[in-house]
This record gives sequence, C-alpha cells and structure tokens, in this order.
Amino acid sequence: MKIGFDAKRLFNNSTGLGNYSRTLVSNMIKYFPENEYILFSNKVNNKYIQNFKLEQIKIVLPKNHFNPFWRSFGISKDIEKEKVDIYHGLSNEIPFNLKNTKSVVTIHDLIFKIYKSTYPFFDRIIYDKKFKYSCQKSDKIIAISESTKKDIVEFYGISEEKISVIYQTCNHIFFDEQQIADFGNLKEKFKIPNEFLLYVGSVIERKNLLGIIKSYPILPKDLQISLLVVGNSKGKYAENVKKEIQRLKLENKVIWLNDVENPLELKMLYQNAQIFLYPSKYEGFGIPIIEALLSKVPVITSNISSLPEAAGSDSILVNPEKIEEIANAIQKVLTNSDLRVEMIEKGYKFAREKFAEQKLTEELENVYLSLIGEK
Repeated sequence: MKIGFDAKRLFNNSTGLGNYSRTLVSNMIKYFPENEYILFSNKVNNKYIQNFKLEQIKIVLPKNHFNPFWRSFGISKDIEKEKVDIYHGLSNEIPFNLKNTKSVVTIHDLIFKIYKSTYPFFDRIIYDKKFKYSCQKSDKIIAISESTKKDIVEFYGISEEKISVIYQTCNHIFFDEQQIADFGNLKEKFKIPNEFLLYVGSVIERKNLLGIIKSYPILPKDLQISLLVVGNSKGKYAENVKKEIQRLKLENKVIWLNDVENPLELKMLYQNAQIFLYPSKYEGFGIPIIEALLSKVPVITSNISSLPEAAGSDSILVNPEKIEEIANAIQKVLTNSDLRVEMIEKGYKFAREKFAEQKLTEELENVYLSLIGEK
C-alpha cells in the first residue's frame, strides 16, 4: 500500500500538529514497514528530517517552492503522479481538487468555531471552508477524540459512521519506563527548585494559565510551591499573566522556560514535578496529559471537552472557570500522599493501555485497508 501524507506540519511545526504528524508517520513506518510512505510538503526543515531514515520515506516538494496554493490545489497532480493509494491530510485539510485517490483527513478540533474571539474573522472563514470541505469530500475522517467527533457531527452534519475516533499517542520516549536519573544538570541549567508544579503548553487564553496563577492566593502559604511554565513567555496573553503575577507578588514563585524541545529534558521535568496542571477551557485532545501520566506525575485538568478522555478517571477534573476548584485540587494532592501514589499508579496504567502506540497504529492501518477493500 502506498500512503501519502500532508507533511507540512511534520517538517515545519515544533508543537501539537507537528508532534502528531511525526509520531503518526514514525509509528506507521515502525509497525507497517511493508507500506510505501510519501511525504508531501511545500518546504522541509532539516531539523525534522533527522527523525526519519531517508530510505524509509520519499519526500515530494512543489516544483515552484514559492507556490502558496500548492497544498490546496497543485499537490493533487503530484499525488496522482506518485500513484498514491491513500492520501492522509494530517492537519485538518485535503486538497480541493483531489481525484482518483482515496482520502483520509484528521480533524483535531473545531476551536475556531467554539472560541471565535481568539481567531481573526477572515481566518475563521478560511478554516471553516477548508474543514467543511475536507469533512464532506474525504472518504474517511479521523477524529482525535470523541469530543471532536461530536463537534464534527454538530457543526458539519457529518454521519457518525464516516468518523473513526483514533486517539493520539506521544513520543515513544515517554513509554520508556526508566526514570531518567540525571536531573541535577537540568535542575542547575534552568535553576529549578526541589519541589514545583508544572504547566506545559501554549500560553494563550484558552489554555488558562491565568487560572493557575489566580489559584495561588487561595493556597496555604506552605503549599505555594514554585510553578514551572514550559511555554512561550511572549504575546498579549502572556503579558496579562505576567501582570497578574506582579499584582499577586508571585514573581519569585513562577519560573518561565520557553519551549523545551528536547523530549528527554521535558520528560525529566514531568518526572520531577509534584503535579501537572492543565486546566484548559477546550482541547481537541491534550498530548501533555498523556506525557504527564506516562511520566508518573499526578494530573489536574478540566472536566470539559476531550480532557476527561485523555486524563482518565483517576486524574482530578475541575471546572476551569472556578479558581477555588483548581486551588482545592492542588491542596488535596500536595497534602495526601496516599492519593498522590494512587493517582500516579492508576494514571500510568490507564495511559499505557489506552494510548499504546502499536494499538493506535493498528487501528489506523485498518482504516486504510478498509478504504482499498482489503479489510
């Protein structure tokens, strides 16, 4: 089977959609090496080529590297030329003029329809057109959560039978059970204290870092341990967070680390945190939650959208709009060692079984086979 992938994010995005694409393609190569894999991208960042052995893949670039419409239109001729059996749009879209090739699209979320104020008007129009077309015209839709599937059905009137929910997994490093011992050097590098709470993610309104900051004054003084923020400290929302930190006189409690791209360093941060905090107001899924559970750290996250699916029943779920709930959850975990141990053990077991890379990759392969009549 010859499978083509939209690899724009795979080669050019360091965060969510890029991580999803790299992990998915790597796992397909690992578990189904008999397939042929072709990666279509308008440009390639050499940093991410290193994730693949070049004999395992073929990379197709546009003849005119400055063609901004290639991914939406011109790519179709290249897909047909390569005689691809299935083309998989990994980040919410497929070409508008794709013919004679079975297509799959992964829809990650419809945040632009739910949190409209966080997207410019014309961006929302463009996204809506692309997403709607891809959902209607693709042969199969992969939703990364039941929550996303529900949104696709609600907003675009798509039949549930057309949508398969296949969860995301994460970098295989997080499935390695070994505790990474060399935390001392990283601790010194980033000036990290012995005890800290951890947040990993974009610093934007929807992710609700501000809710964590506002919970601090509610905590007893002895539980106001440092908060390590792994996320970009620039931008309008980040500035609002910093102002609140100053207002609450918490400057000595919050440590900012701009994006930590090394997965081993990130795993060390998870493994040494007291709690991972992720009180987001909406997520298509939430890979940092899986990373945290597999790193054996208790998770506090939100009780809405897809987050309960990612966190499982043994994480603590809170209303992200209620600061008191966030503070009470933090206090509960920090003061109850038995609860903390139970959350770690059960959360780890849940994530390891639910999001096992081989299981999820086999589910995807079965979708492909069903489209070409071999399943």
